[in-house]
Amino acid sequence: MKVIGVTGGVGAGKSEVLGYIAEHWNATVVEADEVGYLVMRPGKACYSAIVDLFGTEIVKEDQTLDRELIAKIVFENKEMLAKMNGIVHPAVKEYIKKAIKREEENETNIFIVEAALLIEDKYDEICDELWYIYTDEAVRRERLKSSRHYTDEKITRMIASQPIEEVFRKACTVVIDNSGDFEATKRQIGDRLNK
Repeated sequence: MKVIGVTGGVGAGKSEVLGYIAEHWNATVVEADEVGYLVMRPGKACYSAIVDLFGTEIVKEDQTLDRELIAKIVFENKEMLAKMNGIVHPAVKEYIKKAIKREEENETNIFIVEAALLIEDKYDEICDELWYIYTDEAVRRERLKSSRHYTDEKITRMIASQPIEEVFRKACTVVIDNSGDFEATKRQIGDRLNK
């Protein structure tokens, strides 16, 4: 089984790429953000530690965590963000390692891990290849405005908070250019996966 880590900046079109690979190559796709939500649910790996860190005011009536309130707190407090990441990120990686093992036993051909912090969290240790979905910044901005209705100011902040292009290019073994027509992107994916 080939394990591929996929990353890229906000608005790069990673979701479209992942959907295409899942559908046309029968790949299993796991998104680290989704796993992050799972491990923070009541009774799961990170729940108690997160409540201990932030206090019971972040627990809603249904016992789930108030993610909006948590996001507000960590946006204003980098130390709390670092502490939360120290709880959640290792649990996410452990969950993904178990999922890889399970899929190997099921004889899956391709397993895709999508993570914003693929490089920082050293996913190269568990992936055979790291793919960078590159998209020209002007295209990313246009996509974020039209699909998510973000303001220029918000997009600028989001892009500034992520690694620069050179960091992605240096760390990743494969670059897929998703700046133009998606047919061109499909050809690049096919060239790589059909090797």
